[in-house]
Amino acid sequence: MTWLALVLALLLEQFHPVGRGNLFYCGYRGFADSVERNFNAGEYHHGVVGWMIAVLVPSVLVLLVAGLLYLVHWSLYWLFGLAVLYVTMGFRQFSPAFTGVADALKEGDLATARTLLGGWTREPASELHEAEVARVAIEQGLIDAYRHVFGPMFWFIVLGPFGAVAYRAATILQLKWGTRDRRRGERFGNFADKAAYVIDWLPIRATAASFAVVGDFEDAVFCWRQQAERWISETYGILLAAGAGAIGVRLGMPLHQEHTVRFRPELGLGEEADANMLASAVGLVWRTLLFWLALILLVTLVRYL
Repeated sequence: MTWLALVLALLLEQFHPVGRGNLFYCGYRGFADSVERNFNAGEYHHGVVGWMIAVLVPSVLVLLVAGLLYLVHWSLYWLFGLAVLYVTMGFRQFSPAFTGVADALKEGDLATARTLLGGWTREPASELHEAEVARVAIEQGLIDAYRHVFGPMFWFIVLGPFGAVAYRAATILQLKWGTRDRRRGERFGNFADKAAYVIDWLPIRATAASFAVVGDFEDAVFCWRQQAERWISETYGILLAAGAGAIGVRLGMPLHQEHTVRFRPELGLGEEADANMLASAVGLVWRTLLFWLALILLVTLVRYL
Protein backbone atom coordinates (compact mmCIF):
# COMPACT_ATOMS: atom_id res chain seq x y z
CA MET A 1 0.00 0.00 0.00
CA THR A 2 2.95 2.32 0.59
CA TRP A 3 4.08 1.76 -2.99
CA LEU A 4 0.61 2.56 -4.33
CA ALA A 5 0.41 5.73 -2.22
CA LEU A 6 3.76 6.92 -3.56
CA VAL A 7 2.77 6.31 -7.17
CA LEU A 8 -0.62 7.98 -6.80
CA ALA A 9 0.85 10.99 -4.98
CA LEU A 10 3.36 11.52 -7.80
CA LEU A 11 0.65 11.19 -10.45
CA LEU A 12 -1.73 13.56 -8.64
CA GLU A 13 1.05 16.10 -8.24
CA GLN A 14 1.81 16.00 -11.97
CA PHE A 15 -1.79 16.82 -12.90
CA HIS A 16 -2.55 19.21 -10.03
CA PRO A 17 0.70 20.48 -8.51
CA VAL A 18 0.92 21.94 -5.05
CA GLY A 19 2.26 25.47 -5.49
CA ARG A 20 4.98 26.95 -3.32
CA GLY A 21 2.46 29.44 -1.92
CA ASN A 22 -0.15 26.86 -0.94
CA LEU A 23 -2.15 27.10 2.28
CA PHE A 24 -0.18 24.41 4.13
CA TYR A 25 3.26 25.87 3.47
CA CYS A 26 2.18 29.46 4.08
CA GLY A 27 0.48 28.39 7.30
CA TYR A 28 3.54 26.50 8.47
CA ARG A 29 5.90 29.38 7.69
CA GLY A 30 3.62 31.67 9.68
CA PHE A 31 3.71 29.22 12.57
CA ALA A 32 7.53 29.02 12.37
CA ASP A 33 7.75 32.83 12.36
CA SER A 34 5.56 32.94 15.47
CA VAL A 35 7.77 30.40 17.23
CA GLU A 36 10.86 32.42 16.35
CA ARG A 37 9.34 35.68 17.62
CA ASN A 38 8.59 34.05 20.96
CA PHE A 39 11.79 32.04 21.45
CA ASN A 40 14.61 33.74 19.55
CA ALA A 41 16.67 35.50 22.20
CA GLY A 42 19.87 34.89 20.28
CA GLU A 43 21.13 31.81 22.13
CA TYR A 44 21.75 28.29 20.86
CA HIS A 45 19.45 26.59 23.40
CA HIS A 46 16.61 28.92 22.37
CA GLY A 47 17.01 27.56 18.86
CA VAL A 48 16.84 23.99 20.19
CA VAL A 49 13.53 24.68 21.96
CA GLY A 50 12.14 26.58 18.98
CA TRP A 51 13.09 23.79 16.57
CA MET A 52 11.54 21.10 18.77
CA ILE A 53 8.26 23.01 18.94
CA ALA A 54 8.19 23.92 15.26
CA VAL A 55 8.91 20.37 14.11
CA LEU A 56 7.22 18.19 16.72
CA VAL A 57 3.91 20.07 17.01
CA PRO A 58 2.79 19.49 13.39
CA SER A 59 4.45 16.06 13.20
CA VAL A 60 2.85 14.72 16.38
CA LEU A 61 -0.50 16.19 15.33
CA VAL A 62 -0.25 14.28 12.05
CA LEU A 63 0.74 11.14 13.96
CA LEU A 64 -2.31 11.43 16.23
CA VAL A 65 -4.68 11.99 13.31
CA ALA A 66 -3.17 9.04 11.44
CA GLY A 67 -3.51 6.81 14.52
CA LEU A 68 -7.15 7.75 15.04
CA LEU A 69 -7.97 7.13 11.39
CA TYR A 70 -6.26 3.75 11.53
CA LEU A 71 -8.44 2.79 14.49
CA VAL A 72 -11.54 3.69 12.48
CA HIS A 73 -10.43 1.90 9.29
CA TRP A 74 -7.12 1.19 7.58
CA SER A 75 -8.37 2.73 4.32
CA LEU A 76 -8.82 6.13 6.01
CA TYR A 77 -5.25 5.90 7.32
CA TRP A 78 -4.04 5.09 3.80
CA LEU A 79 -5.93 8.02 2.26
CA PHE A 80 -4.51 10.33 4.91
CA GLY A 81 -1.00 9.10 4.12
CA LEU A 82 -1.65 9.75 0.43
CA ALA A 83 -2.74 13.31 1.24
CA VAL A 84 0.38 13.89 3.34
CA LEU A 85 2.59 12.63 0.52
CA TYR A 86 0.78 14.83 -1.98
CA VAL A 87 1.53 17.93 0.09
CA THR A 88 5.09 17.09 1.15
CA MET A 89 6.51 15.44 -1.99
CA GLY A 90 6.55 16.40 -5.64
CA PHE A 91 8.56 17.35 -8.71
CA ARG A 92 6.32 20.24 -9.66
CA GLN A 93 7.44 22.26 -6.65
CA PHE A 94 10.67 23.02 -8.54
CA SER A 95 10.51 21.52 -12.05
CA PRO A 96 8.86 24.55 -13.79
CA ALA A 97 11.89 26.69 -12.91
CA PHE A 98 14.30 24.00 -14.09
CA THR A 99 12.40 23.52 -17.34
CA GLY A 100 12.26 27.27 -17.94
CA VAL A 101 16.03 27.62 -17.59
CA ALA A 102 16.64 24.61 -19.85
CA ASP A 103 14.29 25.93 -22.56
CA ALA A 104 15.85 29.40 -22.44
CA LEU A 105 19.36 27.94 -22.82
CA LYS A 106 18.24 25.79 -25.77
CA GLU A 107 16.86 28.91 -27.47
CA GLY A 108 20.05 30.87 -26.77
CA ASP A 109 18.19 33.32 -24.51
CA LEU A 110 20.82 33.77 -21.82
CA ALA A 111 19.12 36.82 -20.26
CA THR A 112 15.89 34.92 -19.61
CA ALA A 113 17.81 31.91 -18.30
CA ARG A 114 19.67 34.17 -15.86
CA THR A 115 16.44 35.81 -14.67
CA LEU A 116 14.68 32.48 -14.13
CA LEU A 117 17.68 31.00 -12.37
CA GLY A 118 18.04 34.00 -10.05
CA GLY A 119 14.36 33.81 -9.10
CA TRP A 120 14.67 30.09 -8.45
CA THR A 121 17.88 30.03 -6.41
CA ARG A 122 17.55 33.56 -4.96
CA GLU A 123 21.22 34.08 -5.74
CA PRO A 124 22.79 36.69 -8.08
CA ALA A 125 22.73 35.35 -11.65
CA SER A 126 22.92 38.41 -13.90
CA GLU A 127 26.65 37.95 -14.64
CA LEU A 128 26.77 34.19 -15.08
CA HIS A 129 28.08 32.78 -18.35
CA GLU A 130 26.01 30.19 -20.22
CA ALA A 131 27.96 27.22 -18.82
CA GLU A 132 27.72 28.69 -15.32
CA VAL A 133 23.93 29.00 -15.62
CA ALA A 134 23.75 25.36 -16.72
CA ARG A 135 25.99 24.21 -13.85
CA VAL A 136 24.02 26.06 -11.19
CA ALA A 137 20.70 24.83 -12.65
CA ILE A 138 21.88 21.19 -12.52
CA GLU A 139 23.17 21.64 -8.96
CA GLN A 140 19.94 23.23 -7.75
CA GLY A 141 17.87 20.68 -9.65
CA LEU A 142 19.62 17.73 -8.00
CA ILE A 143 19.33 19.33 -4.55
CA ASP A 144 15.64 20.15 -5.04
CA ALA A 145 14.95 16.65 -6.37
CA TYR A 146 16.36 15.32 -3.12
CA ARG A 147 14.54 17.84 -0.91
CA HIS A 148 11.17 17.50 -2.59
CA VAL A 149 11.14 13.87 -3.72
CA PHE A 150 13.72 11.48 -2.28
CA GLY A 151 14.02 12.98 1.21
CA PRO A 152 10.29 12.96 2.10
CA MET A 153 9.86 9.70 0.22
CA PHE A 154 12.56 8.01 2.33
CA TRP A 155 11.16 9.19 5.66
CA PHE A 156 7.59 8.33 4.65
CA ILE A 157 8.73 4.76 3.95
CA VAL A 158 10.50 4.58 7.32
CA LEU A 159 8.09 6.49 9.60
CA GLY A 160 4.90 7.00 7.61
CA PRO A 161 3.10 10.37 7.55
CA PHE A 162 4.95 11.48 10.70
CA GLY A 163 8.31 11.06 8.94
CA ALA A 164 7.30 12.98 5.80
CA VAL A 165 5.93 15.94 7.77
CA ALA A 166 8.90 16.03 10.17
CA TYR A 167 11.32 15.97 7.24
CA ARG A 168 9.54 18.76 5.39
CA ALA A 169 9.33 20.90 8.55
CA ALA A 170 13.03 20.37 9.31
CA THR A 171 13.95 21.31 5.74
CA ILE A 172 11.96 24.54 5.89
CA LEU A 173 13.53 25.49 9.23
CA GLN A 174 17.02 24.75 7.96
CA LEU A 175 16.46 27.15 5.07
CA LYS A 176 14.66 29.79 7.17
CA TRP A 177 16.81 29.72 10.31
CA GLY A 178 19.95 27.69 9.69
CA THR A 179 21.13 29.20 6.41
CA ARG A 180 20.23 32.73 7.50
CA ASP A 181 21.95 32.61 10.88
CA ARG A 182 25.00 30.89 9.44
CA ARG A 183 25.49 33.88 7.14
CA ARG A 184 24.84 36.38 9.93
CA GLY A 185 27.02 34.60 12.47
CA GLU A 186 24.05 34.23 14.85
CA ARG A 187 23.28 31.19 17.00
CA PHE A 188 19.51 30.65 17.02
CA GLY A 189 19.47 28.71 13.74
CA ASN A 190 22.55 26.58 14.45
CA PHE A 191 20.53 23.66 15.79
CA ALA A 192 18.29 23.69 12.69
CA ASP A 193 21.46 23.19 10.61
CA LYS A 194 22.73 20.37 12.83
CA ALA A 195 19.36 18.63 12.93
CA ALA A 196 19.07 18.79 9.14
CA TYR A 197 22.52 17.20 8.83
CA VAL A 198 21.45 14.28 11.04
CA ILE A 199 18.10 13.84 9.29
CA ASP A 200 19.74 13.96 5.85
CA TRP A 201 22.67 11.66 6.69
CA LEU A 202 21.14 8.35 5.60
CA PRO A 203 18.66 9.36 2.84
CA ILE A 204 21.16 11.58 1.03
CA ARG A 205 23.63 8.69 0.89
CA ALA A 206 20.88 6.37 -0.31
CA THR A 207 20.06 8.88 -3.06
CA ALA A 208 23.72 9.31 -4.05
CA ALA A 209 24.19 5.53 -4.15
CA SER A 210 21.11 5.26 -6.37
CA PHE A 211 22.56 7.88 -8.73
CA ALA A 212 25.60 5.62 -9.05
CA VAL A 213 23.49 2.51 -9.71
CA VAL A 214 21.41 4.10 -12.50
CA GLY A 215 24.26 6.19 -13.94
CA ASP A 216 28.00 5.78 -14.46
CA PHE A 217 28.76 3.77 -11.32
CA GLU A 218 32.54 3.97 -11.40
CA ASP A 219 32.73 7.74 -11.94
CA ALA A 220 29.95 8.44 -9.44
CA VAL A 221 31.71 6.49 -6.68
CA PHE A 222 35.08 8.04 -7.54
CA CYS A 223 33.70 11.59 -7.40
CA TRP A 224 31.84 10.84 -4.15
CA ARG A 225 35.02 9.57 -2.49
CA GLN A 226 37.44 12.14 -3.86
CA GLN A 227 35.46 15.36 -4.21
CA ALA A 228 32.46 15.48 -1.86
CA GLU A 229 34.32 16.65 1.25
CA ARG A 230 35.68 19.69 -0.60
CA TRP A 231 32.20 21.16 -1.12
CA ILE A 232 30.83 23.93 1.11
CA SER A 233 28.38 21.43 2.60
CA GLU A 234 29.69 17.87 2.67
CA THR A 235 26.10 16.62 2.78
CA TYR A 236 25.18 18.19 -0.53
CA GLY A 237 28.71 17.60 -1.77
CA ILE A 238 27.98 13.87 -1.64
CA LEU A 239 24.79 14.33 -3.62
CA LEU A 240 26.28 16.65 -6.25
CA ALA A 241 29.55 14.77 -6.67
CA ALA A 242 27.77 11.45 -7.15
CA GLY A 243 25.22 13.03 -9.49
CA ALA A 244 27.87 14.78 -11.57
CA GLY A 245 29.92 11.60 -11.87
CA ALA A 246 26.81 9.57 -12.76
CA ILE A 247 25.95 11.75 -15.76
CA GLY A 248 29.49 12.71 -16.76
CA VAL A 249 29.37 16.47 -16.23
CA ARG A 250 31.58 18.97 -14.40
CA LEU A 251 29.81 21.01 -11.74
CA GLY A 252 31.05 23.45 -9.12
CA MET A 253 33.97 25.61 -10.37
CA PRO A 254 34.12 29.43 -10.28
CA LEU A 255 31.07 31.67 -10.83
CA HIS A 256 30.91 35.31 -11.91
CA GLN A 257 28.73 37.05 -9.33
CA GLU A 258 28.47 40.63 -8.07
CA HIS A 259 31.44 41.91 -10.09
CA THR A 260 33.83 39.29 -8.77
CA VAL A 261 34.65 35.62 -9.16
CA ARG A 262 33.31 33.23 -6.55
CA PHE A 263 35.66 30.28 -6.38
CA ARG A 264 34.20 26.81 -5.79
CA PRO A 265 35.77 23.34 -5.96
CA GLU A 266 35.17 21.20 -9.03
CA LEU A 267 32.75 18.28 -8.83
CA GLY A 268 32.29 15.54 -11.37
CA LEU A 269 34.14 14.41 -14.48
CA GLY A 270 33.58 14.75 -18.19
CA GLU A 271 31.87 17.42 -20.25
CA GLU A 272 31.11 21.08 -19.66
CA ALA A 273 27.55 21.77 -18.53
CA ASP A 274 25.08 22.93 -21.19
CA ALA A 275 21.38 22.63 -22.07
CA ASN A 276 21.83 19.00 -23.14
CA MET A 277 23.34 18.16 -19.77
CA LEU A 278 20.26 19.58 -18.06
CA ALA A 279 18.25 16.93 -19.90
CA SER A 280 20.73 14.29 -18.70
CA ALA A 281 20.21 15.44 -15.11
CA VAL A 282 16.43 15.08 -15.52
CA GLY A 283 16.94 11.58 -16.89
CA LEU A 284 19.12 10.66 -13.91
CA VAL A 285 16.48 11.81 -11.42
CA TRP A 286 13.67 9.94 -13.17
CA ARG A 287 15.73 6.74 -13.44
CA THR A 288 16.51 7.00 -9.74
CA LEU A 289 12.84 7.44 -8.90
CA LEU A 290 11.88 4.41 -10.99
CA PHE A 291 14.66 2.42 -9.31
CA TRP A 292 13.31 3.31 -5.86
CA LEU A 293 9.73 2.45 -6.85
CA ALA A 294 10.83 -0.87 -8.35
CA LEU A 295 12.83 -1.70 -5.23
CA ILE A 296 9.91 -0.82 -2.91
CA LEU A 297 7.53 -2.91 -5.04
CA LEU A 298 9.92 -5.86 -4.95
CA VAL A 299 10.27 -5.65 -1.15
CA THR A 300 6.48 -5.36 -0.82
CA LEU A 301 5.87 -8.44 -2.99
CA VAL A 302 8.46 -10.46 -1.08
CA ARG A 303 6.79 -9.55 2.22
CA TYR A 304 3.38 -10.61 0.96
CA LEU A 305 4.70 -13.86 -0.48
